[in-house]
Order: sequence, then C-alpha cells, then structure tokens
Amino acid sequence: MEFLSIFLIVYGVLVLFLVLSKNNLVFNNPKTKFFQKFLGAKGTYWFFLFWGLASLIGGILLYQSI
Repeated sequence: MEFLSIFLIVYGVLVLFLVLSKNNLVFNNPKTKFFQKFLGAKGTYWFFLFWGLASLIGGILLYQSI
C-alpha cells in the first residue's frame, strides 16, 4: 500500500507539472487530441488538472492512513 501511495503522489505531481506548464508532450498527444475534440481545449485542461489533483490528494490520504 505504501508503494501505491508514493506512486500516486509522484504521478499527481508530474501530471500537475506537465499540465500547468502546458507541455507539448501532453497536449500534442493523439489521445489528448481526442479529448480536445470531445471536451474542447479548456475542458481538457481542467480534466487533466482535476485528474492530477485527485491523484495527489488520494496518494497523500493513502500515505497518512498507513
């Protein structure tokens, strides 16, 4: 369980960094283009921001419960 919590924290920080810096690695990905077509550019940005925050918070809460 400790490994999962550390993984979620690192994953959440990485996703937040890539989204907030608007890195081309994330936003020029073909899978992300599908999200942009479906949700729009702002919707995709907010989706990834929410996903990164949820992973980070989930990892922190899981780490605290150990």
